[in-house]
Amino acid sequence: MIRKINSDRFAKRMGSYSHGYVIESTDLVTVFTTGQIAMDKDGNVLYPNDPENQARYIYETLGVILKEADMSLNDAVKTTVYLTNMNDFASVSKVRNEFLRNSEPVSTLVEVNRLVKEGAVVEIEIVAVKEKTHSNI
Repeated sequence: MIRKINSDRFAKRMGSYSHGYVIESTDLVTVFTTGQIAMDKDGNVLYPNDPENQARYIYETLGVILKEADMSLNDAVKTTVYLTNMNDFASVSKVRNEFLRNSEPVSTLVEVNRLVKEGAVVEIEIVAVKEKTHSNI
């Protein structure tokens, strides 16, 4: 089974994409999220040029998306972080370690020239996997 995660709790999507995809097989549930930036429901960037608070907001948002699939950040197996300034690594890493201390996912960190919205300096995407529990009924 494959289903999209699109929540009206987030800003209106700016194109033809989904907040996430849930893929269920016999034994596993996998979630792929789209890259998230710190943006309010009206599409305004939150905490402009503040990487630490943007990262915190983004990880909270990713947690909400994963909850739609009955998962959490503890199920993260892969994360990709995009920064507009590699000098922000330490402050973003501090937040990352706070939110992902239990899952310790494999990770990629990339510096990019800019992100989709002015003032957005961090973008994060996650892949999460969870084993299904089967009852012996």
